[in-house]
Amino acid sequence: MELSRQFRQAAELLGEAQALIVAAGAGMGVDSGLPDFRGDSGFWRAYPLYQRLGISFVDAANPEQFERDPNFGWGFYGHRTNLYRQTVPHGGFSLLLSWIGRFNLAAYVATSNVDGQFQKAGFPEESILEFHGSIHHLQCIRPCCDRIWENRETFRIDEASMRADHVPLCSRCGSAARPNILMFGDYGWIEERTRRQQERFRSFLARQSGKKIVVVELGAGTAIPTVRAMSERIGGFSQARVIRVNPREPQISSPHLSLPCGALEGLRGIDAFLKA
Repeated sequence: MELSRQFRQAAELLGEAQALIVAAGAGMGVDSGLPDFRGDSGFWRAYPLYQRLGISFVDAANPEQFERDPNFGWGFYGHRTNLYRQTVPHGGFSLLLSWIGRFNLAAYVATSNVDGQFQKAGFPEESILEFHGSIHHLQCIRPCCDRIWENRETFRIDEASMRADHVPLCSRCGSAARPNILMFGDYGWIEERTRRQQERFRSFLARQSGKKIVVVELGAGTAIPTVRAMSERIGGFSQARVIRVNPREPQISSPHLSLPCGALEGLRGIDAFLKA
């Protein structure tokens, strides 16, 4: 695949930028070894037991699992908690941080991912918007109050049954706790933490008014278009440009750039021209 022209154009945009927004979807984590849940087949490759049980990703990522059987609900989310804690962010995260420092860019991360990989890679907590919450924070399943607390639990998962060895509890009412993540069919998600992040992001955007903004969008698909919609909205600002990096769904209209490749390949390709 010949992408050198697009890499060069992206590097030129970044060389002139005054602000950088990193917009990341699930594809950002694939190069770190995280599973791709694109479609049920991708989910079932990672969790074959659920295929035998006839449970899709939408079924597993659903508060009903915690209401019906909290140990089973935590089988999936406890496994993911362990996985995300063990995962090392790939080199693309460091490249983004190096660009921010090299070009003295005002910068913000906006991601639909709940894995905390940007924080682990060294991005400041106060400059990250997590649209769908974080697996590293918990809330009451009911919920009995608006409290959100850090997930310091450890989980052992019986992978033959996908059940966790224990269930975290709400310290206020004693009910089961769940991740502070916006799930499918979710009417109990406490959005306060994400709402504060959104307020900081809006303030950041207001400070960039009239500046040259570059949005580097990485691995954001159309199935849940939260990130893509945000990128395109900001791309409509005066002097803003979007660089969409996506191996399957790279389409975006001019004057924005489309890079049909994975996140790490795209970031490395751009970086090669920035160094040149």
